[in-house]
Amino acid sequence: DVASQLRSSVITWDDLSWIRGVWENSGPILLKGVQCVEDARLALKHGVDGIIVSNHGGRQMDRVYPTLQILKEVVPALKGSNMAVLLDGGVRSGSDVAIALAYGADAVLAGRAYIYGLGAGGKTGVRKAFDILKKELEDTLRLLGCRSVHDLNPVDHLRTNPFS
Repeated sequence: DVASQLRSSVITWDDLSWIRGVWENSGPILLKGVQCVEDARLALKHGVDGIIVSNHGGRQMDRVYPTLQILKEVVPALKGSNMAVLLDGGVRSGSDVAIALAYGADAVLAGRAYIYGLGAGGKTGVRKAFDILKKELEDTLRLLGCRSVHDLNPVDHLRTNPFS
């Protein structure tokens, strides 16, 4: 029974060397579900090519930190490494994408918008969802005075306390 095997399985950091051996020459290894600086550093130590900061939508465990909070702690901890940092979870709009990029994410995953688009309108709905996110991101950049996402940075474009 696959379900009972999955419930009893535990993946550890030691499994990464096996995964690397099986996956060798097949492409980069990205580790999803990083929720703290310590795990990001361990991923780097174990030779992972990139991490995906994710709380799995908060559905797996309640009371986990929001992904943006984790991201703004993880990115500085990995400064100087070549590790890619992606963000997944909590992305609802183009301004969410801009915030994640300003905090240093190399890319942002926004699957929920596409799933909703698919459900509402099939292939056309997916395209519409992408167009909405793109327009919102472009509008956010324009309002911030940025010509591109490369101009974003947390010092000039984000406040840690919006009431200060």
